Amino acid sequence: MTLSVIIITKNESAHIADCIDSVSFADEIIVVDSGSVDGTREIAQAKGAKVSVTSDWPGFGQQKNRALDLASGTWVLSIDADERVTPELALEIQKELAAPRSEAYKIARLSNFCGRWIRHSGWWPDHVLRLFKRGTARFKDVAVHESVQTASSVSTLKNHFLHYPYADFESFIAKINHYSSEAAGIMHANGRQTSVLGATGHAIWTFIRIYLIRRGFLDGKEGFILATMGAAGSFFRYNKLLMLNKQNKQRYG
Repeated sequence: MTLSVIIITKNESAHIADCIDSVSFADEIIVVDSGSVDGTREIAQAKGAKVSVTSDWPGFGQQKNRALDLASGTWVLSIDADERVTPELALEIQKELAAPRSEAYKIARLSNFCGRWIRHSGWWPDHVLRLFKRGTARFKDVAVHESVQTASSVSTLKNHFLHYPYADFESFIAKINHYSSEAAGIMHANGRQTSVLGATGHAIWTFIRIYLIRRGFLDGKEGFILATMGAAGSFFRYNKLLMLNKQNKQRYG
């Protein structure tokens, strides 16, 4: 059984070396880069990855499918640059592929925020389908929040990824702003409507869901920050949708 690891990147020089090192057990590592200017491609090549560069950005789903199309292994592991495969997970993957129970596998992610491993707030165990037999699965063609789609049997591995989603608080804010814009565009294209009251209600519910229902209060001050920023992201998303709908109405009457 051969294993291909696929990674999409843009300006991930702070992460890509450690990410590739964590999957060094794979038979091939493919990096699809969308215009990095910080040395990401050069670092990946120096680490032995096969690097492909794209001139456009079609969204996360399409970009990951581009990487998938370059894979030649029997199995494919999709990993983000800000994730790491632990030694325990690496051994489990190799053992599993030697005698597979399924054609696809979910893997949990343990995420770090402001130096704290988050075990509540809806962040843990955060299972994601990332390991699958090539030819049995594709990524959903969406701009954000892409996921692997398969009709095959799915099992869950015991060990987990480590996830470092935000280098600092500024990058956290920037990602919330970016994702809220992408999500608002998708909702607008699908004909969704909202109001200021609706945006406010979504924000309040998001805070309650993260901090109380998903027990974010057990994650200390970091849990409160996550709940607050989650609410802000929801508020941004629906207000951006409101503005898009308003612009559309002004344009077409």
